[in-house]
Amino acid sequence: MNALSSWRADTLGETAVKALKKNGFDAVYVKTGVEALELVARHFKKGATVGFGGSMSVRGIGVQEKAAAAGCELLDHNAPGLSPETKTTILRRQLTSDVFVSGSNAVTLEGEIVNVDGTGNRVAALSFGPLKTIVVVGVNKVVRDLDEAFARVETFAAPMNNKRLDKTNPCVKAGVCMDCDGDSRICRVYQILRKRPGGTDFTVIVVGEDLGY
Repeated sequence: MNALSSWRADTLGETAVKALKKNGFDAVYVKTGVEALELVARHFKKGATVGFGGSMSVRGIGVQEKAAAAGCELLDHNAPGLSPETKTTILRRQLTSDVFVSGSNAVTLEGEIVNVDGTGNRVAALSFGPLKTIVVVGVNKVVRDLDEAFARVETFAAPMNNKRLDKTNPCVKAGVCMDCDGDSRICRVYQILRKRPGGTDFTVIVVGEDLGY
């Protein structure tokens, strides 16, 4: 990353963190995914249950491997070879996990966290349940406001995730959201966290790198 790009990442990241703190979140800016991983790992204790929201940002910095090495029980519904019944059980157990680690579709410079889900497991756990909630978000997810957040979902996150999941929804061909009505639609549950959910221990780690979609 050159000096100009580094300046932009630092400035956006630190501005987002300031706004998140104003809205009641514990928030921190770090320059790299390596630093973010070390912060997340501080919450891993042997035998603890660690739930995952299906985030490519989280997977990309190696959180699953770090949790396994610490002796945690991983509640990862995207692990290979799971039966539908086992996957459903894991999704339910994530809601009462000791630590829940997720990414986000967007974080605004007004300190809001925006997510769009298919089944709602991620947004449910982000609202209430886990003892500790951690969101890891790359600076590529930082946007000005809610309008830009939802524009980001429609023009980037949704098409990319549909392609990653090998869906046949119209956005895969168009490259942007077409507000489809098909059974395979993955954009079903829309969540805006304007403030830290009451009673939650909620940390947001903003990373000065591009992470996930």
